Amino acid sequence: MSDKTIRRLHQAVRDDIGDLLTQRPLPNPHLDQLDPFLFLNHHGPQTYGPDNHGLPFGPHPHRGFETVTFILAGMLTHQDSAGHESIIRAGGVQWMTAGRGIIHAEISPREFLREGGPLELLQLWINLPGRLKMSPPAYTGLQREQIPALPVAGGKATLHLIAGQWEGVTGPVASLTGVFMSTIDLQAGATLRVPDLQARAVFLYVVRGSLTIGGQRVAGFHLAELNAGGDALELNAEEDSLVVFGHAEPIGEPVVAHGPFVMNTREQIAQAIADYQAGRFGAPLAG
Repeated sequence: MSDKTIRRLHQAVRDDIGDLLTQRPLPNPHLDQLDPFLFLNHHGPQTYGPDNHGLPFGPHPHRGFETVTFILAGMLTHQDSAGHESIIRAGGVQWMTAGRGIIHAEISPREFLREGGPLELLQLWINLPGRLKMSPPAYTGLQREQIPALPVAGGKATLHLIAGQWEGVTGPVASLTGVFMSTIDLQAGATLRVPDLQARAVFLYVVRGSLTIGGQRVAGFHLAELNAGGDALELNAEEDSLVVFGHAEPIGEPVVAHGPFVMNTREQIAQAIADYQAGRFGAPLAG
């Protein structure tokens, strides 16, 4: 068994959205995607005062991929044109399959607008292969207590299993493409070894803290791009750390992205725009 090594580290680039502190490690000037992982925004951490305007993500469309939203602090209201609605609080996750088309809004609940408080969110986009891009839209909202919290690394780390399997436990999200997705809290000094990663694209983003991979340090707000070789990964926490860790089978298809649509061809993008304008993504949302 050989270990994966770091090819390149990618520091998140500051790109605020209004008063929402935003940093983006993917895509960046050196990396378009980690097939099938397309995009990651890291919002916050920051603290909102009372009577704030909240999140700016009013109704907007998507087609052709999935979004995974990690609520690390604060709370988030989800509404979509397929009839799903929820308020997810700190520690929870939202997994939405845009598929053939959906309109959704991610906004702050009235409680947060009134009282304010800490806020930190991550949103990850995961591509779908051409055969699944027109799947029915779907949504799963999970509170912290609905996500298995598994002790790992001899009890020095906790793996929050969102999708996939870990030592006989199955995560609550059934990914269309067999994606494994988790967040991992590691105490300083923890060592976690992940096997069976051959032919898998690994997604590893350090939210805070720092760890080493093959002796190379990965600090907070950095995405680790790994070399293709190796079938295992060893994480060594230098300090208390939080990471987003996932892996998936690469799709290996052309990616044509235009704003909120991710398809295989420009013609499919044009069709997505036409379908949205014709009202084929479902009933519009208020707001």
